[in-house]
Amino acid sequence: MAKRRKLQAPSAEELSRIEEEFRRETEPGVAARPMAPIAQVAAESAGAHEPRPAEERADTARDRTDARRLREAEGRGLVMLELPLDEIDADALVRDRVVLDAEELEELKSSIAKNGLRLPVEVFELASDGRGFRYGLLSGYRRLKAFRDLKALTNDSRYDSIKAVLRDPEEMGGTFAAMIEENEIRATLSHFERGRIAVIAVQQGAFVNTEAAVNALYPMASKAKRSKIRSFALIFEELGDMLSFPDLLREKDGLKLAAALRDGAEARLREALAERVPADPADEAEIIAEALSKVETGTDPRRGGRPPKRARQGAVRRISGGLRMQAGEDARGWYIRLAGTGVDRELVERAMEELERLLERPEG
Repeated sequence: MAKRRKLQAPSAEELSRIEEEFRRETEPGVAARPMAPIAQVAAESAGAHEPRPAEERADTARDRTDARRLREAEGRGLVMLELPLDEIDADALVRDRVVLDAEELEELKSSIAKNGLRLPVEVFELASDGRGFRYGLLSGYRRLKAFRDLKALTNDSRYDSIKAVLRDPEEMGGTFAAMIEENEIRATLSHFERGRIAVIAVQQGAFVNTEAAVNALYPMASKAKRSKIRSFALIFEELGDMLSFPDLLREKDGLKLAAALRDGAEARLREALAERVPADPADEAEIIAEALSKVETGTDPRRGGRPPKRARQGAVRRISGGLRMQAGEDARGWYIRLAGTGVDRELVERAMEELERLLERPEG
C-alpha cells in the first residue's frame, strides 16, 4: 500500500508571493502585449496613409484655409452681406442729419436704379427687442431710404435686400462716434447738426455733459472748432424747437446767437422767434438779426469797465402737467422762466396777471 503524503496549506506570505507572480505572468489582454516591430511599423504606415487622391486632398486643405480666412474677415467687418430691408432698423440711432435734401435723394435713387448700389451701408447687431429687427443702421441712411423708396415704387425684387457690412461699433468708440466718424468723412455736416447730436448723446446717457460729448465725438477737430460746436449745441438746447431752418444758420449768426443766450437772452429771443413763422432761411436770418440787434450781449472785457454780472439760476421746480418753473438773476435783474409742453402765450399771460395781482399794493 502506498504511503499517503501529508499536504500542508501555504502560509499568508506564500499566498501573497504566488499571487504576485501570477499577476506578473498573466496579462489583461492582447493589447497589453508587446507589439512585434513589424506589426508596429505596419500600424503606423496604415494610420499615416491617406486613401483620397492628391487633388481631393489639396481641395480640402484649400477649403480649410479659405474658411479660416473668411472667419477672420467676418470678424474684422470685411465681408459684404445681403440683408433684407425689413431686418434693418434705420432709427436705431438718432441721426446726426437734421434734413434730407429731396433733390439729392432723387438723384441717388436714379443712380441706384441705373447702376446699382456702389457703396454698402454699415450695420451693427441688435439685441432682440421683439420688433423683428436684427440689425441697427450705423451709416448709409440715405442709401437705405432710397432702396425702400424704390421698392415701394417698383416692387422690384432687386430692392428686397441691400448690401451691408457688419461692424462692431464698440471697437469704433461707440455707436454715436462710429456714425459721426462716417458722416465726417463722407458728408458735410453743419455746426448745428454736430452740436445737436452731441446734446442728444448726453440726453441718452452716452456722456456726462456736452463738453465731454464734443471732445469724444470730434477728437480730431481743433480747439476752436470744438468751441463752435459747443456754441451751436447751446442753440439746439435753448432754441432748437423755435428754429425752422437751424441747419442753414450761418456760423457768424450762430456764434452771436450763442453769445446772447449765454448772457440770458433766451426769453427775448424765443419771443421774437414766436412772433411769426419764417418763409425761408433768409427770412429766419432776418428775424434773428433783428432780435439780436435789440439784445445787449454784455460788455467786452478788453474795453475795460465793470465786468457784467454773472447769471445765477435757481433750482428747477416741476409742476403737475409737465410744467417746469425756474427763477434766476442775470445782468438785467431777476426773471422767472416757464417751460414744458403746456406752456403757451395764454398760460404766460394768465401767470403774469396772477403775479401782477400778487405784487399790486392796495391803495391807502
